[in-house]
Amino acid sequence: QVALAESGGGSVQAGGSLRLSCEASSGSVAYWKAFTCIGWFRQRPGKEREGIAGIFTLGHYDYYDRSVEGRFIISQDADKQTVYLEMSKLKSEDTAMYYCAGTEEHGCGAWHQYNIWGRGTQVTVNS
Repeated sequence: QVALAESGGGSVQAGGSLRLSCEASSGSVAYWKAFTCIGWFRQRPGKEREGIAGIFTLGHYDYYDRSVEGRFIISQDADKQTVYLEMSKLKSEDTAMYYCAGTEEHGCGAWHQYNIWGRGTQVTVNS
């Protein structure tokens, strides 16, 4: 089974930036071979998990939830088997556990299709 692992979380002041990484775990098949899409999700305190960004691993089609559009950028580096989430203009409401996930189905913005998950990385935005 291909596994994904997030990194790059931390504490940042409002208005600041962070870059999260999602990498296939050691010994795993490359995510861009195993998955049609890689997505970023978050779960804010007391709220349900929500999809915020997705990327088609074999193309250049990106998808964003309106809550992060214009502030977050998803990208990939196939050589490193890594997907990134560049987060800028961070707000207190961005505080959450962030997860990456994969799906073999098409429709990278169809959040319900993602079914392979990393363990998450915490992002805390201080206002």
